[in-house]
Amino acid sequence: MSRVLIIGAGGVGRVVAHKCAALREVFTDICLASRTLSKAQQIASEVKGKIEIAQLDADRVNDTVALIRSFNAELVIHVALPYQDLAIMDACLEAGVDYLDTANYEPPDQARFEYRWQWDYQQRFQSAGLMALLGSGFDPGVTNVFCAYAQKHLFDEIHEVDILDCNAGDHGHPFATNFNPEINIREVTAPGRYWEQGQWKQTEPLSVSREFDFPEVGLRRAYLMYHEELESLSLHLKGLKRIRFWMTFGEAYLNHLKVLENVGMTGIEPVTFQGQEIIPLQFLKVLLPDPASLGPRTQGQTCIGCLIHGVKEGKPRRIFLYNVCDHRACYQEVKSQAVSYTTGVPATIGAKQILTGQWRQPGVFNMEQCDPDPFMNDLNHFGLPWQIKEFGLDEELLQH
Repeated sequence: MSRVLIIGAGGVGRVVAHKCAALREVFTDICLASRTLSKAQQIASEVKGKIEIAQLDADRVNDTVALIRSFNAELVIHVALPYQDLAIMDACLEAGVDYLDTANYEPPDQARFEYRWQWDYQQRFQSAGLMALLGSGFDPGVTNVFCAYAQKHLFDEIHEVDILDCNAGDHGHPFATNFNPEINIREVTAPGRYWEQGQWKQTEPLSVSREFDFPEVGLRRAYLMYHEELESLSLHLKGLKRIRFWMTFGEAYLNHLKVLENVGMTGIEPVTFQGQEIIPLQFLKVLLPDPASLGPRTQGQTCIGCLIHGVKEGKPRRIFLYNVCDHRACYQEVKSQAVSYTTGVPATIGAKQILTGQWRQPGVFNMEQCDPDPFMNDLNHFGLPWQIKEFGLDEELLQH
């Protein structure tokens, strides 16, 4: 028997609950916890079979410990806010259970995306004989595993990686974000960063862009950003000379974002309004459509993958290892759009690797540090099949 506690009942939590409930040979008992109990109740009414629900403020470590112990969980799948990573890791250590998340910790009062806070838990998890698996979403997550698989099977050395994230979906709103608006906008408005020749280089937010012809989607403009998987992959890929991250945005999204930024609505510093302090970005989040509500409206596809250039048996090689996911198909299966689906499915697969012992080892680990083969196999079986496209070395893949 494997008892799993899922914390977070947003779009990703819905996918994880559906997928875990459909795999009872691994996830025999499931508890879904949320600050808003009605969200957990709604998801519980949708999934296959019975799951327990609980109300939880995951910022309160003692409450999380009490719930872990009362449910007798073996693993916590954290798909709530990345601000809560450290509090939930503390609770897992105290309660003696393994931990998994989909995004690295970031402090609420500054837009900083670093693994160091969680990497500092290495000795504590190792000494406790527990595992913490970091970033088991798509990017980070599947993209890390793609790189590990390429390093193991497709290349002798990887020299360059460009992680490409394209969402070609249309939700019909003038402006909305496909995941938590606060996290999304903090991420997009932060300076771009990439790793080259052992050094980090910084660019102004969204100041560098290229076009790429995405399989099954077509030509889209992608913008250079910083993303957390660059930090760990730059340490773990042998022979690496450069790694970058790119994400596509439509003109309407960028125009709305620029206006909101110009008038201060994307700020994270408190301002005083009618005698009360508010944070503009948190207020904006209340006004924007809930990402969980986008599922019935969204159509189109996502295409996310790793464009990898390196050497195999002394010869240069360049490939694109990727997945294409359809928004409508995701909604029909789990009542969520593809952005939530592509995060929730890998979280479920990562949890499966831990609970079945494929990946379980004491300490704090990023995805590429584990054997990619069982995870890659499960992607094909649980809704995110991957493909490899080979490119000629003379093709200019990222256009100006």
